[in-house]
Amino acid sequence: MQFKWIKKLVLAIVAIIVLFMLTPFAIVPAGHRGVLTTFGKPSAQVYDEGLHFRWPLAQTMHLVGVAIEKGEGEGDAASRDLQRVKTRIAINYHVKPEAAVTVYRDLGNQPGDRIIVPAVQEAVKAVTARYTAEELISKRAVVRDDIVAALRERMSRHGLVIDEFSIINFNFSKTFDEAIEAKTTAEQLKMKAERDLQRIEVEAQQKIARAKAEAEALSLQRQQVTAELLRLREIENQAKAIEKWDGNLPTTMAGGALPFINLPTKQ
Repeated sequence: MQFKWIKKLVLAIVAIIVLFMLTPFAIVPAGHRGVLTTFGKPSAQVYDEGLHFRWPLAQTMHLVGVAIEKGEGEGDAASRDLQRVKTRIAINYHVKPEAAVTVYRDLGNQPGDRIIVPAVQEAVKAVTARYTAEELISKRAVVRDDIVAALRERMSRHGLVIDEFSIINFNFSKTFDEAIEAKTTAEQLKMKAERDLQRIEVEAQQKIARAKAEAEALSLQRQQVTAELLRLREIENQAKAIEKWDGNLPTTMAGGALPFINLPTKQ
């Protein structure tokens, strides 16, 4: 009884496989293009998403992904000043829909392994060798653009398109990292010293300006104190003393002397 049940199951599976092989239709799902082969030979036509007719057994529909793919990786290279650099990158790319037949036929439907990986490694090494280690850091955007330019030309020949490319990180040797840190610290100390010097110079200039202003004010005052001005001040003081005098001479004076006041004499 159990043997009969197993036999029926096997027959059912075989029937499903035969029906699948004999079905005259093929489906191309979203994000793909179809390449139809007749006894293994790919046709020149690219099949869009949807349902398509095929000859059972003789023809097979192969799917080529055209949606955006993402890849990340690391590569070792040497800078122009012979510093060892490990670069980590991320790339988004896709297959041109019209190039689906080329990708299937020439790249075995494996563009990532056949083209993307070696092309990225080669481009990163070639561009890294143009710059010193410090320039790789300070000119990161320029380095990225150079790598993209090198990649775009090679990838376009195989029907591939770069959507995004990013340099995630540059890793250098421990010795170089320590040298960069020491240089950064020295530059920060230099900038602080320059700011302190500027502050001291400004404060000194302010003190000189204040002293100069005070000297000019004293000089102006000395120029204004003339003999005529002193005589005028003496007459004004005598006039004020006369206004306050009650007409009586004091009987005693400290020091035993009377104040001398110039009074006009009668003619």
